[in-house]
Amino acid sequence: MRRLAALALLAATLLLGGCGEDPLYTQEGYVFGTRVEISIWGLPHDTAARHAGAVLADLDRLNTKLHAWQPSEITRLNAHFGRGEPGQADAELIALLKQAKDYEARSDGLFNPAIGGLVTAWGFHRDTFAPVTPDPVTLALLLERKPSLADVEFDDGGVVTSRNPGVALDLGGFAKGWALDREAAYLRKNRVYNALLNIGGNVLALGKKGDAPWSIGLQHPREPQAMATLALRDGEAIGTSGDYQRYFIKDGKRYSHLIDPRTGVPARTIQAATVLAPASRDAGTISDVATKPVFIGGIASARHYAQRFGISDVLIVADDGSVYVTPELQTRLTWLVKPPHLYRLR
Repeated sequence: MRRLAALALLAATLLLGGCGEDPLYTQEGYVFGTRVEISIWGLPHDTAARHAGAVLADLDRLNTKLHAWQPSEITRLNAHFGRGEPGQADAELIALLKQAKDYEARSDGLFNPAIGGLVTAWGFHRDTFAPVTPDPVTLALLLERKPSLADVEFDDGGVVTSRNPGVALDLGGFAKGWALDREAAYLRKNRVYNALLNIGGNVLALGKKGDAPWSIGLQHPREPQAMATLALRDGEAIGTSGDYQRYFIKDGKRYSHLIDPRTGVPARTIQAATVLAPASRDAGTISDVATKPVFIGGIASARHYAQRFGISDVLIVADDGSVYVTPELQTRLTWLVKPPHLYRLR
């Protein structure tokens, strides 16, 4: 009888295994003004759905808290700064701002989360963008104020002050990457070791997709398709800044949201900058932030600024469509659309 029971149990197990769930679970959402995709491998779907739901809920909370133009903790602080008053912030926001302040200094101010006034002047604090350029006098006044996170100070009681009323916080060049690290930490803590987090093209990989690494596509900046694919290693994060998502065209010229803090005008020397950050606790944040000085600084200084953030893998799509890529990254790419010209990035 015991043998028969054991055989019956084995048969039932084999039957269940044959009609089991797909080991890949995916859930999507829309946060930070972009599509979010969470993929989890190898867990029961109810478990994976619970963790993906928790990640999306936290991202929604952060979006509400950090929004640059809808009522949020950021707009409230900006209002205080504009009136020359101190504001209050919780420990999470203060830690985030301190980290951003360090990265701004590391990038020589090319990553500058204090230029929300310029972003507003160019019309990018909206969901849709009109082809209107700012009044030159307005731009001159905003530039004259030279807003920077160096003007912002914190005390132990959660009080945040700015010496400069021109500081207007906009964490759009930072928040997605920072959120990647936060959600990756949550997943690891809850023993989700194989997952892919994608927040609008900012991607962080955990573990593998079964026996294979997670593979992603690099968006072509002028075509509705990927130009190459890349297999990500455990803990790596990739970020791209490009002129093809938030932009408008006026008089035949393309103006994107990637504004050069030195000139007050959108940078226009390249189409896209991609960096691959090695595994670390801050890989997501670094992959997001580092693309700004690389994009704004252009090809000549791309490796210089990438190396300041511990990054050696960089890809640039120049204004004419030519691609510049560092040697090691080139060996890891599979091209889907061959570039018109491919150069080694030095």
